Amino acid sequence: MVDDLQDIVDDLAERLRRSVAIDDPRLRLLAASRHFDDEDATRVASVLNRSIDPRLCEEILAQGIARWTAPGRVVVPLAGASRRICVPIRCNGLLLGYLWLIDSGPTRPQHEDVAREAAERAGAVLYRALLVHERARARHEAILWELVATDHAVRSQAVDDLRAEQLFPDTALCLQVLGIQHQNPDRLAAPQAVALEAAVEDTQSWMSHGQGGAVVRGHALMAADKSRMWLLLAVPEPLSHRELDAVHARLTTRFEQLLRRGGQIVLGIGGVVHRIEDVIDSYREAFLAVRAAQLVPSIGPLARWGELGPYELLLKMPADDLFAAAQVPALVALHRADGNRGLVATLETFLDSAGDAARTARRLEVHRATLYHRLKRIEQLTGCELSRGEDRLTLHLGLKLQALAAAYRNETASLAVEEKPAPMRSVS
Repeated sequence: MVDDLQDIVDDLAERLRRSVAIDDPRLRLLAASRHFDDEDATRVASVLNRSIDPRLCEEILAQGIARWTAPGRVVVPLAGASRRICVPIRCNGLLLGYLWLIDSGPTRPQHEDVAREAAERAGAVLYRALLVHERARARHEAILWELVATDHAVRSQAVDDLRAEQLFPDTALCLQVLGIQHQNPDRLAAPQAVALEAAVEDTQSWMSHGQGGAVVRGHALMAADKSRMWLLLAVPEPLSHRELDAVHARLTTRFEQLLRRGGQIVLGIGGVVHRIEDVIDSYREAFLAVRAAQLVPSIGPLARWGELGPYELLLKMPADDLFAAAQVPALVALHRADGNRGLVATLETFLDSAGDAARTARRLEVHRATLYHRLKRIEQLTGCELSRGEDRLTLHLGLKLQALAAAYRNETASLAVEEKPAPMRSVS
């Protein structure tokens, strides 16, 4: 594809004696001709970086060029930048990119006709490439789903298929799954689902091709269905917290740009594995982390496996077992006697603070004498001694179980309300 586009660009540039470039729909450079002393700083930066500044990209796209069906002129909102003649590249009704000429002087009508013909040729090239890309993407996505199937034989075949595709280099890699869902996936409307998939696909391209300031070095494959989406990363070394934060920020930004108000995206990070056969482990961890982020507000929208503490164990429990385990007698007695005195909150803050009385008092904004009085009362009601490690463990784990159980119940109740049919209206 690159050679065909380059031939089209070079031929048009020589005929018009003007610099010519072709971008994809997100204004990432696909091909560029030599210059004819008409270049400006924006064109030079585009050629060097293969893209333009994201803010400048949005300002140009805001001029409505994605809706154009004929050549037009675009103002580049930068000091010293020349106007551009923009020819939309389309095929079978699809926008596939833009052909650009720097508008450095009078343009004859026949020049626009020649540019339009070049855009049509480029459209045919890009459309063929799109079909090839979509077929390859569908094949790779099918392999990814088989890679995390419950059937061992299916997974083994998927491992062989993925190796046969030679998508990853032979050098040692860190494989890691990023699970992506909406904060409330059961309430995800069709427009939101489409926007979320587009945001994930954009992030996959951003990560794989290192464009637009991407910080991740490696390869990314994407799989998506109606309920969940995920990326398989193959990187030289595990992603840092800064890199993962950048991935989440990219996802969130693109989702909000596409949908304005779309809710929060939750990102779950699975553990690192080094064999394709073990990707299923990272996949399971990623979506357990997603579940933690959805159920436990204190975790936030980005949950990393290995940093979830007791929730990594508790989330693996069947819901019925979790509900039963949450009925810790000492805590049942404490809840019954608490009322609005804040004893349960005091206990949880004390345990979350590793028994540090000074820090607990600061977090609760109470005098230390008040804290000691409350802790003594908690010991009386629960029959536990907060100086004993086993008693602390029982109470702390019980509180986390209760928090998860409450989140499960709230989720179930919320869904039940949404699914309840509306009352019949009287027609009399």
